[in-house]
Amino acid sequence: MSDCLFCKFVSGELKTEIVYSDDDMIIIKDINPMAKNHFLAIPKQHYKLLSEATADQMLALSRMLKKISSLSGLLGLESGYRLVINQGDDAGQSVFHLHIHILSGQKMGWQPA
Repeated sequence: MSDCLFCKFVSGELKTEIVYSDDDMIIIKDINPMAKNHFLAIPKQHYKLLSEATADQMLALSRMLKKISSLSGLLGLESGYRLVINQGDDAGQSVFHLHIHILSGQKMGWQPA
């Protein structure tokens, strides 16, 4: 999507610090971290919500989750981490391109329920 910030990161139109990239996703540092380590895993294909994902996009999301689990050393997540997907305005989603927050370390701001 031409007006989507995350699509612009994926395409390289806008620069950001990409800490990991593969066929399915990029992982970047969050510019407004809510924990000591706060990354965003962004699918390369655009869709806003889980409910909009195709079967192929859900398979790619599964691969993303598996890959995130194998990147704990690279991302500094050895002592544990949490994954968060906000879905819609009321859940705090501010960029409407599905993405996964990867958080670890000292808790700041957001607290899990």
